[in-house]
Amino acid sequence: MNREIVISKLEKALSKLIENDEFLLICDANERSISHRLAVYLEQEFDGWDIDCEYNRNLDSPKRLNLESMDSESADFDVRTVFPDIIIHQRGTNNNLLVIEMKKTTSSVSDDFDFEKLAGFKKQLGYPYAIFVKVKTHGQAGYESPIWLDG
Repeated sequence: MNREIVISKLEKALSKLIENDEFLLICDANERSISHRLAVYLEQEFDGWDIDCEYNRNLDSPKRLNLESMDSESADFDVRTVFPDIIIHQRGTNNNLLVIEMKKTTSSVSDDFDFEKLAGFKKQLGYPYAIFVKVKTHGQAGYESPIWLDG
């Protein structure tokens, strides 16, 4: 599936999230609640694919990435079990399509670790597409332009 089709399908799902679940955004609901609802709309767009939230399996093993240690000043790398917010894949295979990390505008946590994870999913696990989505919350409902990781 080419990038333009993936973008179109993601934008339709995001529009449905804003239209149907505005309350979750305005009241600043938990990120997991919001990402779950987005996953529901992604299922309607990506026929023949499995859409999972916080899916931590790579075939039969835990999904792990070599990531820079976030609490160390050195360039050491840790192998960490990761829980992507949403993935579009085919369970039980290495056929992966898209990984999504989400963040609310009210989050005080840096976006850096999300970008590091997304880069790891592309480089280490072969996801062709990786995207960061920041949703507007706490009195507002919307989303900022999604950031696609290239390379």
